[in-house]
Amino acid sequence: MPQTPSQTRDIRRSAFPKDFIFGAATAAYQVEGHKFGNAGLTHWDTFAATPGNVLRAEDGATACDQYHRYGADMDLLKDGNFDAYRFSASWARVIPEGRGAVNREGLDYYDRLTDAILERGLQPHLTLYHWELPAALSDLGGWTNPDVHRWFGDYVEVIDEQIGDRMASIATINEPWCVSYLSHMLGHHAPGMRNIRAAARSMHYVLKAHGEAMTRLRAKNRKNLGIVINFEHAAPASDSEADIAAAATQDATNNRWFIEAIAKGQYPKEALVGLEAHLPKGWQDDMAAIAQPIDWLGVNYYFRQLVAHDADSPWPHTKPAQGHLATTQMGWEIYPEGLRALLTRLSRDYVGDLPIMVTENGMAWDDHLRNGEVNDPERCAYIADHMAAMQDAIDAGVNLKGFFYWSLLDNYEWAFGYERRFGMVHVDFESLQRTPKASYHMLKTLIERT
Repeated sequence: MPQTPSQTRDIRRSAFPKDFIFGAATAAYQVEGHKFGNAGLTHWDTFAATPGNVLRAEDGATACDQYHRYGADMDLLKDGNFDAYRFSASWARVIPEGRGAVNREGLDYYDRLTDAILERGLQPHLTLYHWELPAALSDLGGWTNPDVHRWFGDYVEVIDEQIGDRMASIATINEPWCVSYLSHMLGHHAPGMRNIRAAARSMHYVLKAHGEAMTRLRAKNRKNLGIVINFEHAAPASDSEADIAAAATQDATNNRWFIEAIAKGQYPKEALVGLEAHLPKGWQDDMAAIAQPIDWLGVNYYFRQLVAHDADSPWPHTKPAQGHLATTQMGWEIYPEGLRALLTRLSRDYVGDLPIMVTENGMAWDDHLRNGEVNDPERCAYIADHMAAMQDAIDAGVNLKGFFYWSLLDNYEWAFGYERRFGMVHVDFESLQRTPKASYHMLKTLIERT
């Protein structure tokens, strides 16, 4: 049998650059417990309360209760030999109505969390927005409202004033494609819209919000600012011209739209074919603020997607095709080579020597706690093979600076509720007991400092 990438590479810490960061990531609504600390309602609360949107209508009210258990969770990172924690702040926890009055309890929580991270010798890496829009702003159109960038900028200044000076890095937005296209065109995430005009406008306004945050944070002399973009490895399902064109269109909407706006101040022509008519008038005037320089790029990568032409559907005339490789519990095809190809492409075509961090990579699996242990060899192999792909990218000249496993904990997996488990630490959602999995112990050994 052929060897896997991890069998041909040394993937211990010592084989990576000396300043390479190993961390783990979570997001506020997925782990904190949104019912605690006077947080306001989010559009995920209302989305989950609407029949048919979320598995078993589960929400993030309790989640992993990191709101009270953050210290023990940071101990897991310290004891696991990790360097850093990537977390997000909840807009609705900080400003319950999205605008106006600030929730002091929310700010105090992020103060305590930051202290706990630093006290354990870990680096705090903040993401300002990871999908939990305050419900009061959703009432006003949310990410389709032309004023949303200003609302976001006001929130950014509030949370930055509290903890920004202690952050190792700050990301403006997590996965803008999910915030916009997945949520407004495909309807899979809150607010659950299926409207091409809403999709196009949210795709632009989320980038405008990124630019607004960058402008305000630069005015306060903040350094180490970036954005986290999710990418898939989009490939044609066959060598037919139709499938090749379909894959190019999907690559333009799912991958290139956001990175080209930031790196080049433009949108890809293959995406504009379907979306330009629905963009707000004068959108070109916003591109300079959107394309202002960032200090690093965050890359989230999970899978390959084969794309076929679909003549029977409206633009973008695409449909997914079944891959031939193993899949995760999410049904995502496991393709480590896609990470190497993506990182080298980004470096070559978009960002040059700009520092890149793999801010999310991981897999969901149907894990079970047996005799006090969770054996997850599939996840161990997934992590090892993707770490090997990162090394291949470094060898190819990519300025890769870090890897954050997604996720530290099993958590609230959005529309899939609590069924899909991404964590390297198992969470019993009744008792909330944490149990490190075999993958946690593997990583602990691999990244031990020698």
